Amino acid sequence: MKLLLTNIKELLQVRDNPSEVLRGKDMSQLPSIKNAWLYIKNGAIVDYGSMEHKPTYEGFKNIDCTGRVVLPSWCDSHTHLVYAGNREQEFVDRIKGLSYQEIAAKGGGILNSAKKLQETSENELYLQSEKRLKEVMKLGTGAIEIKSGYGLTTEAELKMLRVAKKLKEHYPIAIKTTFLGAHAIPNEFKNHKKGYLDLICKEMLPKVAKEQLAEYIDIFCEEGYFSVEDTNRLLSEAANYNLIPKIHVNQFNAIGGVSAGVQHNALSVDHLEVVTKEDITALKGSNTIPVALPSCSYFLSIPYTPGRELIDAGLPLALATDYNPGSTPSGNMNFVVATACIKMKLTPEEAINAATINGAYAMGLSKTHGSITKGKQANVIITKKIPSYSYLPYAFGSNLIYKVIINGKEIR
Repeated sequence: MKLLLTNIKELLQVRDNPSEVLRGKDMSQLPSIKNAWLYIKNGAIVDYGSMEHKPTYEGFKNIDCTGRVVLPSWCDSHTHLVYAGNREQEFVDRIKGLSYQEIAAKGGGILNSAKKLQETSENELYLQSEKRLKEVMKLGTGAIEIKSGYGLTTEAELKMLRVAKKLKEHYPIAIKTTFLGAHAIPNEFKNHKKGYLDLICKEMLPKVAKEQLAEYIDIFCEEGYFSVEDTNRLLSEAANYNLIPKIHVNQFNAIGGVSAGVQHNALSVDHLEVVTKEDITALKGSNTIPVALPSCSYFLSIPYTPGRELIDAGLPLALATDYNPGSTPSGNMNFVVATACIKMKLTPEEAINAATINGAYAMGLSKTHGSITKGKQANVIITKKIPSYSYLPYAFGSNLIYKVIINGKEIR
């Protein structure tokens, strides 16, 4: 299929030779072409330029983008999209004053979701997850990471990853999968955490690897969940199966998880609502990217990742949704970008870079996603008619998407 987008008000994130990741001051640069065209063929970006120098093409479908901005689709590098049911009662409990930790202590939180998932068939889990995936695609997400972690038994964890694999087979969106068996400690191992880690390392990991169900390994390194020592053990074991770390750290407390992630060459360290000088020092000079999840902070009323501080320290930053039933029941990257600007004080340029090119890096997709570059996959968002791209985070409550194209095809 051939598509020609013409009269584009502004074509964003145009990079002929893009860097894998943007750091510090480079995140403020968002190269673009005004009054542009973009040619797409067989699912890839073929060419682009100014309307003043548009070549002649044949046999294409034309999309007139007068007054519209075109940019790469969002790259959401941290989600728990495959889950069962919801946790709306916990939402009400938080309104009444209970904290995330208090809800978890009385059997809610991750353990609540695990119970529901274990009782849900693989087919039903697929249907629920498929509905969410279709929604986020229409909201402009063209690449997504999906974690397990709401199973907490061998079979349930494998079920989640099989559903993610099936979604990958049936939809054009790029999907990366992460094994997060160490998301919480099941009730049956409440007083025997080492026994649960043994189960993960000796039974779950080999089976995940045998079925090739995941590319990444994750662990919730946090007080009351898993320690730095636990993290070191799991990541060392996972290295034997060539699983790359992407870990939850510093959501409520800084306990050394960032440094542990860097030492194990983690691709990303995610959450970072709490950041210390030691964390920033550990990240400098590494290939590990911090990932902020601002809609999680919004929903839980906890601090926001100090994105301004991280960028000003010369570090890269990616943005993701953390889509999950308990702390972020939304996969809307448009809201994430807006919230990063409003609450984390990122500029629109920095936020768009964090949600596209850096988001692609945070899930190992730099070569194919995240920028308008010849040869990359044709994943783009066409906005409604707007004054400028700054209007996207400014009008945070409006749906400003006109069309979404993934792999060269319009999403309907």
